[in-house]
Amino acid sequence: MKPDAAILSGDIPEALIEPALTVGVVTPGSLDDQVLAFPETRPPKQWYIGLAVTLTALIIGVGCIGYVFVTGIGAWGNTSPVFWAFDIINFVFWVGIGHAGTLISAILFLFRKRWRNAIARFAEAMTIFAVICAVIFPLIHIGRPWLAYWLFPYPNQRALWTNFRSPLLWDVFAVNTYFSVSAMFWYLGLIPDIASMRDRATGKVRKVIYTVLAMGWRGAASHWQHYEKAYLLLAGLATGLVLSVHSVVSFDFATSVVPGWHMTIFPPYFVAGAIFAGFAMVVMVLVVVRETMQLKNLITMRHLDVMNKVILAMSCLMGYSYMMEGFTAWYSMNEYLHHSFMNIISGTYGWAGWVTISCNIFIPQILWFKKARASYFWMILVAVGVTIGMWFERFVIIVVSLHQDYLPSAWRIYKPTMIDFGVLLGTFGIFFTLVLLFARVLPVIATTEVKAILPGAQPSHHGDDHHV
Repeated sequence: MKPDAAILSGDIPEALIEPALTVGVVTPGSLDDQVLAFPETRPPKQWYIGLAVTLTALIIGVGCIGYVFVTGIGAWGNTSPVFWAFDIINFVFWVGIGHAGTLISAILFLFRKRWRNAIARFAEAMTIFAVICAVIFPLIHIGRPWLAYWLFPYPNQRALWTNFRSPLLWDVFAVNTYFSVSAMFWYLGLIPDIASMRDRATGKVRKVIYTVLAMGWRGAASHWQHYEKAYLLLAGLATGLVLSVHSVVSFDFATSVVPGWHMTIFPPYFVAGAIFAGFAMVVMVLVVVRETMQLKNLITMRHLDVMNKVILAMSCLMGYSYMMEGFTAWYSMNEYLHHSFMNIISGTYGWAGWVTISCNIFIPQILWFKKARASYFWMILVAVGVTIGMWFERFVIIVVSLHQDYLPSAWRIYKPTMIDFGVLLGTFGIFFTLVLLFARVLPVIATTEVKAILPGAQPSHHGDDHHV
């Protein structure tokens, strides 16, 4: 039977039938009642416990940042030659975390992957929060952040001008553009749902706030027409940023002459690592959201299964990148590059290198098994391992390459201080506090997009012909 005839007769092979993206009976009305009602109700006790934990971490971080402002960045463990340490490690780490949101929301939208619809909203929000955490570190590293406006490229009486040839300045433009486009993309997708919450609101204050945020949305045909055009345009802009932003971040290293940094593989290597770390963080958060907010019928195991497959694919790419680093060190016959690579395996920080390799390559191989991809225990184990491994990867790239450079008399061991750890803890506190507040006041699922994939929402061309 020809494929077209099979479709018309209803005899479609099971392998070609896309699994349902929702579980049970989900209607547009029940979807609104389930998702949009959560911000209107009193949060569960677990939410308050989680907020208390994250606020504690946030307060510790703010205290450590305040201490740095008062005493200077000498409170960190930075030494010569390790002038870059926790600040740049955490900056690259958090920028990478934000990449999964843009990939899920923009690129998968352009490819019309319907499984993204239920998780895109949360992933987009996590992008915004991760970039906020990343921006903190360049401001701190300035030393006098209240004079940060000196870095802005505008004519001034101080006769200062930024160096446009510096990759550090490229970072400023790349990250600011990424944050701006991602924020607009996220907010644009929220408008129809905010309008629905406006219509459901009973309190006057809540209704006024949602009315302002909805920007006059009435759901008219002209509104939807402009909305879809703008959403598609922003998705196209964000798609380029997925590849460009972390490539630009990698140029901080690749354009230098430091052994172990001056490598052409860094841009694709950093992009793959960013998607890798970002998807791991999204999986961790979605598992918690799925359980605590009773969203099992909307965030299904199929969503988590696909995301775990992406993590597995990125793990394989990371393994290939590590092998290429080793091959380059061997094939180039460059003694400095060879020495830098061997430090990752057997040097002073060899333990960090093996933590990176184990967490990023060995542990994710568990996801080859379907049962592991369907188990909370294993997927959380892999996601936590990947998060730890990707942070240590940045530690290895920066500290291992810097602590032993071309001049043996300048070699020095780097030791972070408690202030370093406190600031890092504070950024996790900021990130998860924002996640909890977002889940409390705004819909975590794009109901308008999920309604489009509900059974019966799309036109069917074979049902009537079958009965004729």
